[in-house]
Amino acid sequence: MLNKVKIAVDAMGGEKSPNKIVKGIEISLNENSENYFYLYGDEKLLKKEISNSKLVSKNCEIINTNEFILDDESPLSAAKRGKGTSMWKAIESLKNKKADIALSAGNTGAMLVISRLLLSTIEGINKPALAALWPNKNNMSVVLDLGANIECNEKNLSDFASMGSALFISLFENDKPKISLLNVGLEETKGNDILKKTYTILKSSKVKNFEFLGYIEGNQIMDGATDVIVTDGFTGNVALKTAEGTANFITQNLKKSLNKLSMLLSYTSLKKFRNKLDPRKYNGAIFLGLESPVVKSHGSTDAIGFAHSIKVCNKIIKADLIKKIKSNLITVDG
Repeated sequence: MLNKVKIAVDAMGGEKSPNKIVKGIEISLNENSENYFYLYGDEKLLKKEISNSKLVSKNCEIINTNEFILDDESPLSAAKRGKGTSMWKAIESLKNKKADIALSAGNTGAMLVISRLLLSTIEGINKPALAALWPNKNNMSVVLDLGANIECNEKNLSDFASMGSALFISLFENDKPKISLLNVGLEETKGNDILKKTYTILKSSKVKNFEFLGYIEGNQIMDGATDVIVTDGFTGNVALKTAEGTANFITQNLKKSLNKLSMLLSYTSLKKFRNKLDPRKYNGAIFLGLESPVVKSHGSTDAIGFAHSIKVCNKIIKADLIKKIKSNLITVDG
């Protein structure tokens, strides 16, 4: 397994697991043979699923766990009984240096709490953030925080800027990404005190791995002018859910509004449009700020979406993301 990226997978998390987990791994291995998987979950179920694929069988190890965390379980309940669960064991494998990165499609709140319990934060970081890819007119942006921290101060947002930029560099090999703060206006005088203080820090800092553009408004997120968008977890989560809902509304109603002839004539364009808005292509949010990387897949995604989250895992390890974050942090008191 030399030079393989070792991925610890919570094989019981999310809808239709472990079936979609195994199928997603098979899709991933057909595209990239660099990964090896430690599957934590019900051994009988997993052996049954894996028996249908020699490719998966050859590139994974099953670690039996008798319990798993429910999708609607509270983070506190999950933490209290978590030690024997597939999610806990998968994340714990990072602490034990068995795996390079952990991946789960399970309960987001539980994943965040368990990760904080088991893994140390990077020195200088007191609030890790949930970051994910967001489609824009040109390519993709990194957006954070998407729900890990409802309230943030200027230190947290400055940390998010450094970590988000390191993630973008790791995924897209960009030397100096453009970064913006999400706000209610573009003028320096707009926004609350925390945003204004963060603006000053990012504008004046000479030690940074990005070009700071200033503020961005919600209607500019998909313009493609900025590579990394920074906000608090409350605003980021609302923006994310609004965008997902809007994308679903457009794709569902567009089909209803077109007759068969117009759909036939514009098939190629419609296919490109649908692919651009396909959330499976952007699946895989990383919990940034920990000494070891943990990735969250959408619980409702299918095997194709899960395969995309595996691709994100591979890029994160190959690009040595944690090292890049450590070397590019802006130190702010707080």
